[in-house]
Amino acid sequence: MKIHPLSFLFSLCLLTPLSAADAAKRSNNTVVLDSTGVQNLRIQTAVVEPGDFEETIFTLGRIEAKPGSVAAVTSRISGRVVALSVLPGDRVAADAEVLKVESRQVGNPSPVIVTRAPSTGVLTRLDVRLGDPVEPDRALLEITDLSEVVAVARVPENLAGRIKAGALAHIAISALPEAKLTGRLLRMGTAVDQASGTLDALFILSNPDGAIRPGMRCEFSIVTARRTDVTSVPRGALQGTQAGRFVYVKDFDLPNAFVKSPVVVGQSNDRFVEIISGLLPADEVVTQGAYSLAFAGGGSVSLKEALDAAHGHEHNADGSEITDANKKNSGAPASEGEDAHDHGHAHENPFWMIVSGVLFIALLFVGFRKKTGAVMNEN
Repeated sequence: MKIHPLSFLFSLCLLTPLSAADAAKRSNNTVVLDSTGVQNLRIQTAVVEPGDFEETIFTLGRIEAKPGSVAAVTSRISGRVVALSVLPGDRVAADAEVLKVESRQVGNPSPVIVTRAPSTGVLTRLDVRLGDPVEPDRALLEITDLSEVVAVARVPENLAGRIKAGALAHIAISALPEAKLTGRLLRMGTAVDQASGTLDALFILSNPDGAIRPGMRCEFSIVTARRTDVTSVPRGALQGTQAGRFVYVKDFDLPNAFVKSPVVVGQSNDRFVEIISGLLPADEVVTQGAYSLAFAGGGSVSLKEALDAAHGHEHNADGSEITDANKKNSGAPASEGEDAHDHGHAHENPFWMIVSGVLFIALLFVGFRKKTGAVMNEN
């Protein structure tokens, strides 16, 4: 079986421009830093692994006291306040003394009644001062149990139907930026607010230390669905614009090198972005410092310097291998040992070895088919 020499040469020639283009692309999209640069940019990475992905609704809301958790304190008699034992914000135990009321009944001295807290909680409202007159039908102060609070999300009415019973919500409170809170749906509101077109969704939150207070503003990511085996990255890893999204992937070969990798994105939630294509499992993506990398340019170390150090021999400025043609064009003499080393290394890239092998096998197959056809025609 014969293979036409021109076909064989053509298959070999295909590899040279592809390899050069690949090297140029790598050079343009790679940022190489030294160890100090990595520390200054606070670079952190994470391995890409398929996992669960939550579909969410984002909305705003506020914190309110749990229904039934507010208790009012009143006086059983008419009189005036002669002692206050608590101030707003104080934690009060059940049956603890909160104030004293002097009766209007005639006496020397006049009778004094001690008023006690009906429940444990925080004094959230105080409506009297020392010496103020009081009546049995007037609330003097308010105690709220804040061991649990309600986060009220204002959900657009067209999205409210997607929230199912028992749904979870990731809740961020502006006043407590470090808190990672998850609430479970208590119930939906009874009516749509006509002015805003929203329906309240109430989520119960545990508050053992009492740090969450009524009136605080918060953000909600309400989970409406969960999918498995989805490739995603933290939101901080994604860079670029709607027209072109990309992430930085840690180079598998060079230390402190990061490659700009275009990606196609899907849905996003408060923490992660779905990646449809552009990444492979086990890729190590920059999750912190990616924004700074986008402005780092070529980095603090050139790609050529990094490759020279990693491989133990010199490369072209774009990071590609130095060939005999490069040396002749530059006028630099090359020894036999250097020629042999460079020639051997130029073909060490396993990808191009595979491509060359596939092309060679394809040509053999075409030649075999032609020979078989010729024999059949002769018969």
